[in-house]
Amino acid sequence: MKTPGPDYKKIYTDILHFKYPHKQKVCESLLSKKQLSFFDIIKINELIFGSANKETSVLNHMHRSYSREAVVKILEYQAKYQLTNSQIALHFSLSRNSIARWRKNFKNIKQ
Repeated sequence: MKTPGPDYKKIYTDILHFKYPHKQKVCESLLSKKQLSFFDIIKINELIFGSANKETSVLNHMHRSYSREAVVKILEYQAKYQLTNSQIALHFSLSRNSIARWRKNFKNIKQ
C-alpha cells in the first residue's frame, strides 16, 4: 500500500496561522485549491519565506527529491515555453544535468 505524501495544505496553513498571520491573505487563493500542484507549493513557499540566501539554497538543493509527476510538469513547462535545459534549470534552481537526465528518462514528453 502506497502511503500518501505530506499534507502541504495543512503544513502551510499552520505555518501561516502561527508564524505569519499577516501573509494569510496573500496565500489564501492558492491554499483554497482542492489539490496543490508542484508549482503551487513552490509559489506558496516563496510567498511565505521569500527567496533563500545562497548558503541555505545550496544546502537545500542537495536534499531535494522530485516525484514523477513533478518531473513531468517541469518537462512539459520546458516544452510549452521552448526553454533550453540551462534556462529551465535556472528558472527552477535545478542542475542542468538533472534536466538532461530527466529528458533522457522521460522521452515521451513532447519536446
